[in-house]
Amino acid sequence: MERGARRGAVAAGGLLAAAWRSLRERGPKDGGGRRGLARLLSCCGMGCGAWRIQGTRPFSLPAATRAILGLGRWGNDGGKKPLTLQDVAKLIRNKECHRIVVMAGAGISTPSGIPDFRSPGSGLYSNLEQYDIPYPEAIFELTYFFVNPKPFFTLAKELYPGNYRPNYAHYFLRLLHDKGLLLRLYTQNIDGLERAAGIPPDRLVEAHGTFATATCMVCRRKFPGEDFRGDVMADKIPHCRVCTGIVKPDIVFFGEELPQRFFLHVTDFPMADLLFVIGTSLEVEPFASLAGAVRSSVPRVLINRDLVGPFAWQQRHNDVAQLGDVVGGVEKLVELLGWNEEMQALIQKEKEKLDAKDK
Repeated sequence: MERGARRGAVAAGGLLAAAWRSLRERGPKDGGGRRGLARLLSCCGMGCGAWRIQGTRPFSLPAATRAILGLGRWGNDGGKKPLTLQDVAKLIRNKECHRIVVMAGAGISTPSGIPDFRSPGSGLYSNLEQYDIPYPEAIFELTYFFVNPKPFFTLAKELYPGNYRPNYAHYFLRLLHDKGLLLRLYTQNIDGLERAAGIPPDRLVEAHGTFATATCMVCRRKFPGEDFRGDVMADKIPHCRVCTGIVKPDIVFFGEELPQRFFLHVTDFPMADLLFVIGTSLEVEPFASLAGAVRSSVPRVLINRDLVGPFAWQQRHNDVAQLGDVVGGVEKLVELLGWNEEMQALIQKEKEKLDAKDK
């Protein structure tokens, strides 16, 4: 059913693209142009880059589709000189950028050994057949969870904090905090490696939830996530000590509201003077849209395997894209900043702490 919906989405996207090309060719006087597109999107029930096919969840148009439809703008803002990674490093060194917001995705955790969700063949969604679920996304759907919570807790055992260690990219973000430069870190990850790297919770927005806390699905009591670690590691379904309801870690499932802290973006992004986007596909809304929420004068730096989101279809002259291996890109920035020795000292200190904790 899910695959059928996806095929329908692709077909519908193709029809929409064809309709838009026709409207554009006709021009505004003949009912075309952008006003014609607005009417077309209205008829489709589409707005803000997302639309619904009957019987499926809303989804976001990929960056390429938006570009085909002409919903973004390409180029470098009137021929202004493009910014480089070296320029960004200079801005940070000179304290011209000191309210840095970071958007992080699964790509910063894969070097720690955690698979991402969407990579074909190696992503978590590709490897979920072992859990005997009807389709991969069901593992994060409440309706399926209430029927069969076992697959989620099997996955939770794999991802539970303590199984993996932070890597170079996490410690770079920690160093930004230590230097008083990190306004906020917005992460899509649920692995807790940002906390493990020593970034305090008040600097974190865990947009898709956390294992640090848990909630009874019946009486709604809150518990520290660590209280149920033993159950999860022993392949047991955790139950509330008061009402015996199932206790679910505060990971955001499809259809659940985002954490209240997510709405800090309303003040954080207008205040930011530099945005880092690291290791994310920028495909999941509403997180993805935050990349466009900083002021147009604010530099945006993408450290990622591929061009994604507005870096692909709505480029600004002050966008910088460092493509390839994420850790390699962060290492290059650290070198330009002249922070190599501080990074190595921090990593060694934190490694010794984790080693002592594991004994």
